[in-house]
Amino acid sequence: MSRIYKVGEAAKLLGVSRSTMQRWDREKRLVAQRNVANRRYYTQERLDAFRGIKPHRKTVAYARVSSIGQKENLRHQMAFIIEYANARGIIIDEHVEDIGSGLNYNRKKWNKLLDEVEAGKIERIFVTYKDRFARFGFDWFEHFCAKHDTKIIVLNNPETSPDEEMVEDLISVIHVFSCRLYGLRRYGRKIRRDLKKEGEKSDHQNQNISIKTQSKDEEGS
Repeated sequence: MSRIYKVGEAAKLLGVSRSTMQRWDREKRLVAQRNVANRRYYTQERLDAFRGIKPHRKTVAYARVSSIGQKENLRHQMAFIIEYANARGIIIDEHVEDIGSGLNYNRKKWNKLLDEVEAGKIERIFVTYKDRFARFGFDWFEHFCAKHDTKIIVLNNPETSPDEEMVEDLISVIHVFSCRLYGLRRYGRKIRRDLKKEGEKSDHQNQNISIKTQSKDEEGS
């Protein structure tokens, strides 16, 4: 949470007087925020921006595997990213190790990372392979990050993307679509049965109408 400064605290931080802070507020040079009691206050972000200090944006190493049994692969991914970063003098601020299918978009750590991207807190994300970030739709997520000035840097190490994971994910996709197809077929059969019943009901009603009409004609003749 951002630190809050009272007028006196902000004045001390900037090396000016309280009256100068109040004057700057009136002149719209450094506008203060107001609390419910209408007292001035300043946030850390606002004071940093006034001083020309850019907030630190994190560099994150992200690694993912589908199951707990792949922890060795998880360590391998992280070690590969760290080695790459160290060789280039890049400091990794946060290491995120995630366990969950690349088809699952409800991964808590992954969603927290995307929330921080949206909040402008992440400068770049290192992954060893595209599917470590997301099995499908990587281009969309890359575009989302770019909109928030975050780069996803893919190191293209296929060794960190196990073939068995891809097979499992493909089986999951096939299973989902098979269930949907089965459901659609059942729904189609139900529609055909309902239409048949409606047709039989309509034929029966037409027959009754025809019989009643014929009876009336006979009575009138």
